[in-house]
Order: sequence, then structure tokens, then C-alpha cells
Amino acid sequence: MTLITVRPEGLYCEQGDFFIDPWKPVDRALITHAHSDHARSGSQHYMATKISEGILQKRLGDRTDLQGVEYSQRIKLGNTWVSFHPAGHVLGSAQIRVECGDDVWVVSGDYKRGYDPTCESFEVVPCNTFITEATFGLPIYRWDTGAETCREIHQWWQSDPERPSLLFCYAFGKAQRVLSELRQFTDKPVYVHGAVHVLTEIYRQVGVEMVKTIPVSEMPRSYKFAGDLVLAPPSAHRSTWMKRFSHPQTAFASGWMAVRGARRRRGYERGFVLSDHADWQGLMQTVQQAQAKTIYVTHGQTDVVSRYLRETYALNAMPLKTLFEGEGDIE
Repeated sequence: MTLITVRPEGLYCEQGDFFIDPWKPVDRALITHAHSDHARSGSQHYMATKISEGILQKRLGDRTDLQGVEYSQRIKLGNTWVSFHPAGHVLGSAQIRVECGDDVWVVSGDYKRGYDPTCESFEVVPCNTFITEATFGLPIYRWDTGAETCREIHQWWQSDPERPSLLFCYAFGKAQRVLSELRQFTDKPVYVHGAVHVLTEIYRQVGVEMVKTIPVSEMPRSYKFAGDLVLAPPSAHRSTWMKRFSHPQTAFASGWMAVRGARRRRGYERGFVLSDHADWQGLMQTVQQAQAKTIYVTHGQTDVVSRYLRETYALNAMPLKTLFEGEGDIE
């Protein structure tokens, strides 16, 4: 029995009559998390974790028909039982477990295994079939802890008290993780772009602790931001918004910074390796712990990971073509 198939609208479960993270409007959409490649507007009914409701309503609109559920809560949909389990990716992110009879599938969405103070840690969910991402599915991708990387970010910020320090990172998830980890190293306020500010306030509303933030827009035009840290989304880099700052030092926080030359190609002075996706070790660990005999691999290094799982662990592993983007310029 195949519980999840790929249709033109997205991943579909016929037994429950629902889609998971559809890329076209459908009647019922179950959403793993609120990044724009997984949560798209236009569907009639949505279901997601309760703690992600604020972010999703911001992304999809206040009038969206959205049902929030608790982690591990079992919901009957058609002939299936569905539940959401922590994915450790961003606030409210979930793996979706689909059970029909003796068959259990898990759609992981995006996930990471490292500790993140802004979201629930990843939960291993045993299953028969596991759909995994492979954004960073090469052995070269291995992450330090978020605390270690944010210590480096703090040291970089403090290294030049005369210039603004502009750190570019994704406005949803990455920015809040940096702001939370920085609490270990400073009590100074951090200035933020408007796109970061809106989402950061939603994190605060659900109790996530971060350093104090001040929107750049609230500061007088004469303010120089000398010695200050400013967080902004990648879209702000080289935009007219940058005119607020005189000769800033710039950096980008992303898993892609693990690749030599990526920082230079993107035009930043410094790169910090910080990802909200699993690294190679995390991917391999997760597949083994899930105990699934069949693995579908989506977005990223799908061929590499599938072949490795077949040859090393004798698993029935194969690529699954979707429209998910992985760690792109998602804001």
C-alpha cells in the first residue's frame, strides 16, 4: 500500500484525502512549517501545529481556515490517523506521521538534529516509510553547535566598534535563533530590519527569549549604528535600505557558508556556518533511527543520498521529485 503519492498539487494521501505542504491550492492542506516553499496560500482548509498559528496567519492571512493541533495529538482523517511531531527546524515545525492499518509513513518536512532554543527538539518517529529532505546531503556539511557559531558572531561584532555590523540571515527561524543564542554573550540590543522584527515579535508572544531588539526604522536618520549589530534578510543586501549604514562590515549566516567561495560569490565579507537543516551526520543518524525500510529523498542531494543509503545500509532508497527548495533565500 502506498500512503503518500506525488500529484501535480503536491504530496497526497488518498486514504485520508489530504495533501502535505501542497504547492498548488487544494481542499485540505497539512503544513509541516511556515517557510514559503512549504506553506502556500490558496487552499481551503489548513492544519498545522498550534504554536505555528501566529506565523502561518501572518504568511497566509488572518482569515485563513487554520486548525492548530498539539504535538503528538492524534487526528482521524478518512481511514488514517495523523499526528504532528517536532522537527527541530523552526518555530512550530513538524514531521507528519500518517498511519493506516499497520502501515506508518513519516513526512519529515525540513528538520535538524542540533539544539535550538527557539523550537522543540527533533523527535525520532519510527515508521515503515520515511520521506527525508537532503538539502545538505554531502559529507562536507558538518555543523558546529549554534552556541559556538553565535559566539563567533559576537566576537566578529565586537571586533569593530567604529562600524555597523550587518548580519544577513533568513528572517524566519535563523534570525530568531541568533537572537536567542546571543543571550549567552551580551545584553546589548540588536537592531533589526522590518521583516525580521515582525516575525521576532511573534516568537516573543509564544515565550521565546531573545536579546532586546529595536527596529532600524525607529531610529532617527542621524543615528550612525557605530558598533551595533543589525540583522536583515538576504533581500536587503545591496538594496536602498543599506544606505542607512556608513561603511558597514557584512556577513551572512547559512549552511552554504561551509562551501569555500560561497561567501565571496554572494558578496559578503564574512560567512558563518549556521543552518536550520540537518547536516550529513544528522541525515544519516535520522534515517537509521527511523528504522524505515523504504526512504524517499527530496530537495537537495537526492541522488547522492539515495545511492549512499542503498549501498551502505541496503535500504530501498530513491529520489522523490518535489518543488521544495531547501535552504534558499526564504524570508
